[in-house]
Amino acid sequence: MELRRLGRSDLMVAPLVLGTNVFGWTADEKTSFAILDAFVDGGFNAVDTADVYSRWSPAGAGASETVIGNWIAQGGRRDRIVLATKVGSEMGEGMKGLSAHYIEQAVEASLKRLQTDYIDLYQSHRDDADTPQEETAKAYERLVKAGKVRVIGSSNFSPERLKSALEASKALGAPRYESEQPLYNLYDRAGFEAGLQQVCIAEEVGVIPYYGLASGFLTGKYRSEEDLAKSPRGRGAKKYMDDRGMKILAALDQVAGAHSATPVQVALAWVMAQPGLTGPIASATSVAQLDELMGSARLKLTPEDLKALDTASAAA
Repeated sequence: MELRRLGRSDLMVAPLVLGTNVFGWTADEKTSFAILDAFVDGGFNAVDTADVYSRWSPAGAGASETVIGNWIAQGGRRDRIVLATKVGSEMGEGMKGLSAHYIEQAVEASLKRLQTDYIDLYQSHRDDADTPQEETAKAYERLVKAGKVRVIGSSNFSPERLKSALEASKALGAPRYESEQPLYNLYDRAGFEAGLQQVCIAEEVGVIPYYGLASGFLTGKYRSEEDLAKSPRGRGAKKYMDDRGMKILAALDQVAGAHSATPVQVALAWVMAQPGLTGPIASATSVAQLDELMGSARLKLTPEDLKALDTASAAA
């Protein structure tokens, strides 16, 4: 399995990251364990979660970390994964942000749920304009020195705020963000490509984008209003069902057919092939779904394939 360096850090990750926002929600613990086992057995290693997953569901915040922690507790698993989680999204009244006090509280709660002594990649889930970036950087520095965190990353940052965070860390001699987690896929291109991509390439910041399948739209299973009822997440695909979205699906079908692949695999392989990308995040609610996702890492798109996909997904 090809491994890619995450930013300038010592973390080496396979080019597909397992998203676990479905754990404890649409994937129960038994299914989640099977998915994790199959993922590492398939040669992959990066597992991404967040303390807030899945606050929007009956399972509540912390559910995903708890499931992963129970999986780790079986033994023989911790060293096989690069474990990434996040801090900063609202967990409850007054429980959010990137202040030093809150980060130091939140990391202990995540470590307890994850049943581990350290987090490989600890990410600022959202920018916090109310907290000086220097304060956040110093808090992370203390966690790294204490051995509770190996590497830090950001998520949902603007190009300007990521650059200023990197500058603040450099001025302090503190650990810097080695990764950024933006929204990015064949449909949602503008936000990342408008400036963030250039910052990440210039500063050698790894990129592990979320929603690599555009809330499931790029799987190709949502092609009409009636299709939206196929899963609990179907509503999220509705916004993609326009003329541009249909052109993208047609291009995915064409390229997939030429490679005996699926639209899912082509969509993720396209992300993997973009400049500066470390690997997309994608989630599965069954081992069968995961097998399809993992096939994307073995798919090599040709320049002609990439051109066809770029043309179909170009902004109107």
